[in-house]
Parts: sequence; structure tokens; C-alpha cells
Amino acid sequence: MNEVSPIAGGDAVAIARILANDHVADIVEALNREPRELASELLAELPFERAVEIFDQPELDDAPELIESLPRDKAGRLLAAMSVDRAADVVRELSEPARTDLLHAITPALRHTILAILGYPEGSAGSIMTTEYVSVPPDWTVARTLDHIREVERTRETIYAIYVIDPQSRTLLRAFGLRRLIASAPDAQIMAVTPDKAPVTVPPLMDVEQVAQLIRKYDLLAVPVVENDRIIGLVTVDDILDTMIEETTEDVHRFGGMEALDEPYMKMGFFSMIGKRGGWLCALFLGEMLTASAMQGYEHELESAIVLTLFIPLIMSSGGNSGSQATSLVIRALALREISLGDWWRVAVRELPAGIVLGAMLGLVGVARITLWQYAGFYDYGPHWELIAATVGMALIGIVTFGSLTGSMLPFILKRIGFDPASASAPFVATLVDVTGLVIYFSVALVILRGTLL
Repeated sequence: MNEVSPIAGGDAVAIARILANDHVADIVEALNREPRELASELLAELPFERAVEIFDQPELDDAPELIESLPRDKAGRLLAAMSVDRAADVVRELSEPARTDLLHAITPALRHTILAILGYPEGSAGSIMTTEYVSVPPDWTVARTLDHIREVERTRETIYAIYVIDPQSRTLLRAFGLRRLIASAPDAQIMAVTPDKAPVTVPPLMDVEQVAQLIRKYDLLAVPVVENDRIIGLVTVDDILDTMIEETTEDVHRFGGMEALDEPYMKMGFFSMIGKRGGWLCALFLGEMLTASAMQGYEHELESAIVLTLFIPLIMSSGGNSGSQATSLVIRALALREISLGDWWRVAVRELPAGIVLGAMLGLVGVARITLWQYAGFYDYGPHWELIAATVGMALIGIVTFGSLTGSMLPFILKRIGFDPASASAPFVATLVDVTGLVIYFSVALVILRGTLL
């Protein structure tokens, strides 16, 4: 693969001629590094077929804005020549009146298809499907089917999956791969060489994560989208990958305690970035203010046993860490459909003893640390150091157990009320556990240290 260096000024026509000979992925990468105005100028100078290949790449940044900047007639021809699912993605992001203008610049049939795809909710199989697939009637032979594939391959998103369809009802009868077709006798009937079993299909409203699970389970390159037994489109594995990468990126952003970015990091405006991060930070800060309130409630205890403050960071971080671990495990299990909402009690039954054991492990480490520091002379915790060690050890058991249980239940609660479980981000869990952790810590201290330090 050729190395494409960043474009830097010069004659747009000459640069476009150079780019036209490079791999389309390298061209997209080079265009993404350039200002939108220069990228648009270069796209206008590239050969039409090359421009179509570039706009067909989901990795092209600002594709709607770039196609909107081109002359209307060329933009319309580009939209018509692109794969249908990619054209629908671009139209979805276009602003008015460019969206309406471009839709009227294409044929009524294509316009109807794009609008039909846009009619499905984002994140569904219907929203990412393509209507460009290879289909044949059941009475064709292998030779005729191969001839047909040669004729239409340039206008189909994939030719590796072929579908046998009833020409009258459009009912999907069979599905088979190109390998089986090539390996069969030319004069054999299609129905005789295809597997005699119902093809794996998905409804148009199925979530893309479930579609990905099916594709993975059955090792498919594509899966037909069927409504009322009629095939209406096809979801290919590359479309699933692109969508899942996008959704995973959004989940990672949310899990980090911020809104998902809708643009690449380096192209995100300064104030847009502040807006995406500031709201969550303020919400988390307000939550952490409850920590100060909790500490104010134990002001007398802090004055009486100032040594307790030494272990507050340790206590708070341990609870937050255990909660974040549990949240991560449950969110991933929910995403992979390993567990469902009805399994909340099973998760709780697992996390409760796990939290106790993990808390006991940390508690032993905490007690050992206090004991070592006391006997080694690194720090003098006073005449009641054994009780302080017991307080830290018991508090860690309670806090880690609470953190594990809370962190595992939050995704279920959020999913139940209609929110994305990824919103149960590590910072959110840590904030919640910080406050309750202090209450648990000082409550344990009141019980163990009453009559001595308190």
C-alpha cells in the first residue's frame, strides 16, 4: 500500500491526478487531514468513478458537508452512483435545503429506497441495510446464475451471498454462497445445489448488536432483512463492523463520563468539546459535593480521631474501583446478550459473595499495612492502633461489597428505565460509592472505636 503524504497547497488538478492512482483508503486518510475547503476542491477534480469510491468509504470525515459543497448535478450523480446504504447515511446527515435538493436530483425509485431506509430507527438492521444484492429465481441454472453475477457485480454491494426468490411473491426461498455456485455443475438447477434449509434472516427493526451476534454465530458474510417473508434488503458484515465500531466508541466516551463525540477528536471545535465534557463534569462535581456533606456529618468524629482521615482516600478509591469493575463486567455481558434484565438477581447473588471476598482481601492488606508501619516505626497510630486496623479492615469489606453490588445493579436499573447502560459510567459509579463509602467507614468507626478514640 502506498504511503500518501499530507496535501499541502499547489495545483488541485495536479494533486488530484496523483491521488487518483493511490489506494482509496489512503486517499480518504489524506483528505481527512486537510481542511474541508481543500478536500472539496480536490474531490471536484478527481475522476467521477474515483470520487464515488471515496464517498463510499464510511471513514471519510464530513462526507455530507463535502458532497453538499459540490455542484448540484455532480452531487446528485455521486449520490446515485454510491451504494444505497452509504447514500442513505450521507442523506441522513445533510441539512436542509441541500437534503431536499439532492433527493430531487436522483431518480424517484432511488429516492423511495433511500427514504425507506431512513424511515427505520438508527441502530436497527433496516437503517444499515442495502437493497443491492444478488437474487435469482428458483428455475435458473448454475451457468445462468454465474452469467447474471458477471452482469450485475458492479452494481451490487456483495456477490458472495446469493438469494433464491420467488419472482411473484418476492418470498425468500434459499440462500447460498458463491463457493457452492462455482463448485456446482453448470447445467444443474439452483434449487438442486442450494442447502435445503431455511436461511438465517433478521427483521428490519432488530438491533444491530443482535444482528452482529447472529452473523458471528452462523459465520455469515451477510444476512437478509425480511419483512412479511419478503426480502427487503441485506446487512453485510462490513456494515456491521462499521456500525459496531461507532457504537463502541460512543459507549467508551459515555463510560468515561462524557457525551459521545459526533466528530473526530482533532476536528471537534473547542467550545463543542467543552459542551460535551462540561455537563457531565458538573454533574459529577455536584455528586462529589455530597462527599463533603457526608464528612461534615462526622465532623466531631474527625476532630476526635484525626488519624481516621489518613485512610479516607484508600477507602473511597477501593469502593469506586470495585464498583467500576462490576459495572464494566455487567455492561459487557448485557451487550453480548450473555445476560438479560431478568438475570439481575442471579448477578446480585454472584456479586454479593464476590464483594465480601474481595473486600476481605483488601481488608487483610490494609490491616497488614497498618501493622507493618506501626512495628517498623514508619508511623505511630497511637495506643489503639489495633482498633484502627480493625476499623479499616471491616470498613473495606463493607465498602467493596456495597461497591460491587451497586456497580452491578446500576446497568440493570438504567436499562430498565430506558437509558443506555453505558451511562452507568465509572465516574458515576465512583461518585455514588464515594459518598456511601464514607458513611460506611465512619459508621464502622463509631461501632469499633466508641469508648476509646470516639
